[in-house]
Amino acid sequence: MSALVAALRGPGPRFSVEFSPPHTAEAAAVQWRAVQEITAWSPVFASVTWGAGGSSQEGTTALAGRIAAETDVPPLAHLTAVGRSAAELRTALRGLARAGVRDVLALRGDPPADPSPPGRPHPGSLEHAEDLVRLARSEGLEGVAVAAFPLGHPASPDLDDDTRHLVRKIRAGADFAVAQLCFDVEDFLRLRDRLAAAGVDVPLLPGIMPITTPRVLEVTGRLTGGRRPGWLLRRLEPLAADPGGFRAAGLDVAAQAGQRLLAEGVGVLHVYSLNRSRAVGELVERLGLRPAPVR
Repeated sequence: MSALVAALRGPGPRFSVEFSPPHTAEAAAVQWRAVQEITAWSPVFASVTWGAGGSSQEGTTALAGRIAAETDVPPLAHLTAVGRSAAELRTALRGLARAGVRDVLALRGDPPADPSPPGRPHPGSLEHAEDLVRLARSEGLEGVAVAAFPLGHPASPDLDDDTRHLVRKIRAGADFAVAQLCFDVEDFLRLRDRLAAAGVDVPLLPGIMPITTPRVLEVTGRLTGGRRPGWLLRRLEPLAADPGGFRAAGLDVAAQAGQRLLAEGVGVLHVYSLNRSRAVGELVERLGLRPAPVR
């Protein structure tokens, strides 16, 4: 068991955080300052995303490796299967291990832009996330996570089918699951209930995000597949011309969701940072999850 997985099963409440590889040197400098600030607040782990079709492989390995080398927080590197052969994925896993990354989030991923029909895996790639879980285990990764979808994956015909897929991923060897961002806490809690009914007992982390600007609200549309509740839009969209009011309301939405999740016994909240630290710091302080005051 990795140190990350052991920490997840330790006392809570705590939080984890997500970063994405930067695309420019300027963005990298801004992001690293955010990494340093947030990791000083002792998150359980820092996940690093992977681009569609694996486009950010080098950036993911570099950032996750730097977090491993220069902070006390374990990185969780995302890895997608689609668009890569098993041999390429083994090479990627070994590269992560050489960089000091011991834990991965195994994802099927979105098909790359090519002539293949939509939804069909790229020739030679693994077809399912559970196959990548097994591959990561065979390469000696210490901790493996998978993605969960409170509203169901878009490719699943219903929630029962989606739950069966999630259970298979976990039973293939996953240690925990990280849920896609959703805004209705009940959706996450019902997912947790479905896993419990299936006899699955692994940590399940909800995703939350402080929505600080209209632009961030747009980003949440991509992260949720466009499935945002009407009450959220009615609460925030009228404040689009009021930056201070919008930011305060967006933080309130995230804090209220976090408070409810913690009250329901969730031990770790997964916070999307968008590579910035200020809103993350304000949110986790309001939730009692960070040791130091916001500067």
